[in-house]
Amino acid sequence: MNAINYDKKLTEITDNLGGERKKLLLHACCAPCSSACLERLKEHFDVTVFFFNPNIEDEEYLKRKAELRRFISRTGWADELDCDHDTAEFYAVAKGLENCPEGGERCLACFRLRLSRTARAAKEGHFDYFGTTLTISPLKDAAAINAIGEELAKEYGVSWLYSDFKKRGGYLRSTQLSREYELYRQNYCGCVFSLAASLKK
Repeated sequence: MNAINYDKKLTEITDNLGGERKKLLLHACCAPCSSACLERLKEHFDVTVFFFNPNIEDEEYLKRKAELRRFISRTGWADELDCDHDTAEFYAVAKGLENCPEGGERCLACFRLRLSRTARAAKEGHFDYFGTTLTISPLKDAAAINAIGEELAKEYGVSWLYSDFKKRGGYLRSTQLSREYELYRQNYCGCVFSLAASLKK
């Protein structure tokens, strides 16, 4: 069975827009990951960034949020939709999965939590699409993320924006933009479990 090319599916979506700009609510995990995604998407969508990440502890969350806001303000590539922050939401879905390896069931539960809130906000805000920057990471399973997004699109009635932003040098471009804009670049996903795994390495 051939793997689905999600980067190609994104290109098909943008090609079929016929120049019409659609409203996109883009879940973002941090400024570095957002940079290359926004650079590509701004040509086709009116993008609003949604920084919903209850997996990130408060101090780190505020640092990443401030850096993302600084980047958006400097480039003008997107608007921002603010939201609440409660780490208890993450720990609730991670309960019993604390010892899972990085990229395992705990991460999938976390992806679903964040994308579900994004889909709900997209529906409430009358967006045409919702998507995420998560697929730019070489460490994240784009197929799993897109499968979750596809499922939530059916549940909430908002179109999912397929992506695999790491393709075509996307991840490399994010590192270049991070240097260009002097972005704070963290070395772990965000939760205490990924931090512990990072420290072990």
